[in-house]
Amino acid sequence: QLQLVESGGGFVQAGGSLRLSCAASGRTLSRYAMGWFRQAPGKEREFVAAISWSGGRTYYADSMKGRFTISRDNAKNTVYLQMNSLKPEDTAVYFCAGATFNLVYGLRTDFSSWGQGTQITVSS
Repeated sequence: QLQLVESGGGFVQAGGSLRLSCAASGRTLSRYAMGWFRQAPGKEREFVAAISWSGGRTYYADSMKGRFTISRDNAKNTVYLQMNSLKPEDTAVYFCAGATFNLVYGLRTDFSSWGQGTQITVSS
């Protein structure tokens, strides 16, 4: 079973940057599509970004385009989320997720493996 552990969360001022990491174990990451989701207090979990097996295809929620970048290093079994120009509304718990489907032909968000999440707090 794929196990995922997020890191890199914390406090940041508006306009700042953070990079989240998601370390995978238990399976070879190169055969998993990976995604990032977030959940703010009192809100449902929402899609942030996703990446195909090789990293050749990436997808973003509209509000994150141009600010967030998802990437992966299959040799290190790690996925990243670079977040720039952070806003207070980006405050949430961020989750890493994985699935055995690929994302070459379009986005899917029905991921089956999830990490525990890492808190991001953006102050105004």
